[in-house]
Amino acid sequence: MQLFSPGSTPRGSAGGAPDSALLPDPARDAAASEAPGAGPAPPAPAVPPEGLERPGAGRRTWDPLASLGARLPPHMEPAERSRVPRIDPYGFERPEDFDDAAYEKFFSSYLVTLTRRAIKWSRLLQGGSVPRSRTVKRYVRKGVPLEHRARVWMALSGAQAQMDQNPGYYHRLLQGDRSPRLEDAIRTDLNRTFPDNVKFRKTTEPCLQKTLYNVLLAYGHHNQGVGYCQGMNFIAGYLILITNNEEESFWLLDALVGRILPDYYSPAMLGLKTDQEVLGELVRAKLPAVGALMERLGVLWTLVVSRWFICLFVDVLPVETVLRIWDCLFNEGSKIIFRVALTLIKQHQEFILEATSIPDICDKFKQITKGSFVMECHTFMQRIFSEPGSLSMATVAKLRESCRARLLAQG
Repeated sequence: MQLFSPGSTPRGSAGGAPDSALLPDPARDAAASEAPGAGPAPPAPAVPPEGLERPGAGRRTWDPLASLGARLPPHMEPAERSRVPRIDPYGFERPEDFDDAAYEKFFSSYLVTLTRRAIKWSRLLQGGSVPRSRTVKRYVRKGVPLEHRARVWMALSGAQAQMDQNPGYYHRLLQGDRSPRLEDAIRTDLNRTFPDNVKFRKTTEPCLQKTLYNVLLAYGHHNQGVGYCQGMNFIAGYLILITNNEEESFWLLDALVGRILPDYYSPAMLGLKTDQEVLGELVRAKLPAVGALMERLGVLWTLVVSRWFICLFVDVLPVETVLRIWDCLFNEGSKIIFRVALTLIKQHQEFILEATSIPDICDKFKQITKGSFVMECHTFMQRIFSEPGSLSMATVAKLRESCRARLLAQG
């Protein structure tokens, strides 16, 4: 699914301790029997890591339980089943060449972690509220169970507070004045949104296309400076799949577009362009060999990472990996995007450095978002908080200021 042509830009944090202080402690995790065997992955070789180009090892490689605290039903036990269901719990179809064996091997070990996290979260949430604290930050980094995700996202992002302070506002937006231009722009993208998801097909009842249309339409009326921009459909679609609630999806979309990612989706998309330049500065500082290669080949960062940023890794990384990233994004802010991008680049640095041309480097940036490294989301999330090193919001803010000024000076 082509969101936008290469090189083009589409139009249509909690404070506290440094990141390193909140990394999972090996001794503590061993005592809790969490993530058995999940240690740091070995350095990336110069060739694609095992599974990077394996058929079916890219997106849609996840099958979390509908309730992360529940047991697999007997017919789903890894030892007894021969194939993974063709449709995952979110409604996405798996490709014919999906690697069942690799998936089953991973999921059978990760199920232990899922169950333990669900128990811990259930205890934490018994008090009713989701307070911002070091404990919550650590829990979020280890993953929010699917059954609690909507509630936790709403609380940590401020979306719940906004919804409580504005009762009935969402429904009034849907009943307001019509905007044919906005409506047509949204309708144009409905059939392009997750064609591989059965829940968004017109033949499905209920079809989530109507829900998606309502959320995007309401937001277009709410934030007329943005209206509707291509890419928002994928983000809203994921929110709908997780919350199963139009109004909550609307307020979470507002948290992302209005506060966490300001100016990503405005007509000039200055925030998006700025953050792509910020990533370039971070790569030059932390991965100078890759930065030098990009400059030598004349590759613009927008050419290789626009989709990462504007879709927040939707349709780029496996579903559950994206959701684990969003857990942290709603709690810690946009610096998480840079951590993910830097980790992907650093893990495959030697592979990227083999590029000899612009098409070659574009292809390599597509390949590094596939394979076992991104599928094994628990280890991946541990890596994003260790591999890039220190990265505070203050650092990001300072880089944003200088990059934005440079872009404005260029006109």
